[in-house]
Amino acid sequence: MIDFKKIEAAVNLISVEKKIPKEKLVEIIEAALKTAYKKDYGTKDNKVNVKIDMENKSIEVTLEKTVVKKVENPSLEISFEELWEDAANFEEWDLIEIDVTDEITEWDNWESFWRIASQAARQVIIQKIADSEKEKIYDLFIGKEWKVVNMKVDLVESWKVIFDYNWNQVTLPKSEQVSKDNYVADARFYVLVAEVTNKEIWNPKVVLSRKRPELVAALFDIFVPEIWEGVVTIDKVVRFPWMKSKVLVSSNYEQIDPVWTLIWQKWIRVKSVMEELSWEKIDIIANGDDTREVIKRALTPATVLKVNVNEETETADVFILPEEKPKIIWKAWVNINLASELVGYKINIIEIEA
Repeated sequence: MIDFKKIEAAVNLISVEKKIPKEKLVEIIEAALKTAYKKDYGTKDNKVNVKIDMENKSIEVTLEKTVVKKVENPSLEISFEELWEDAANFEEWDLIEIDVTDEITEWDNWESFWRIASQAARQVIIQKIADSEKEKIYDLFIGKEWKVVNMKVDLVESWKVIFDYNWNQVTLPKSEQVSKDNYVADARFYVLVAEVTNKEIWNPKVVLSRKRPELVAALFDIFVPEIWEGVVTIDKVVRFPWMKSKVLVSSNYEQIDPVWTLIWQKWIRVKSVMEELSWEKIDIIANGDDTREVIKRALTPATVLKVNVNEETETADVFILPEEKPKIIWKAWVNINLASELVGYKINIIEIEA
């Protein structure tokens, strides 16, 4: 027979630990019993009802069947003859419930039946717990998309970093990590909330990132009050994670220098962002109406003599002295590639003699 004390203890424990209502857990067990009955003792067509009463420590299993004169589907129908003396109490097409609890509990293999049902319930509960955790994380981050949150590293595994956020575990996947970051237990990081979705075709989903360029903009938003005040605007950020970012900035106020605003005295603001990005280099470029000047600035730290722009082909010829080439391309051509992405022009280098 069923050990209700064990069931009750398990339901109470899971309910408290995983914050799943007890009623929901009992429903899961009932559904597992239905599945086990149809799989091993009935048919897939059977309409099985299971009711577990935890308070009275009882279980009831019934089959729904329609009363008919001639049975065509025994799984769903029952004849008047089979009802014996009870037949007079029913009319054709009446829906009745046949109690099969005693039949089931008297089977020699009742323990096997219960074990199968228990395994099925365990799997469903595990999945429900996983879904519940996803929903809880979703609720924590809804409304925070494209913002940063400060979290502490709780656990580091081979392919993922698990952060603690309000006593909940949140995973930073390998694809969104930066190799230069030193992920160790108890270390704190600002992490970008890159995606928060809850569509019908997906489970609730939260994607965190330390890799995307939006992280750089969000960090400046924290350290530069003029940004969230609307005095300075970050127009675009391009990034090669752990190596370099380029930030294009502007201001509608003539008296404001947007580049200086992000740098500030003793470079304190930009250094705060760089430190958070494991000392990734950051170039801050002033935006403007003159595309050639913007391209010149975007190629910092190189000195550019002249820029010719072809707007139709979206290309730019950049004239430099030979000694400036290492600066303009930098490591693995990162500097020029980021500059090209920032301004939206393919940049051609032309060396000229002084």
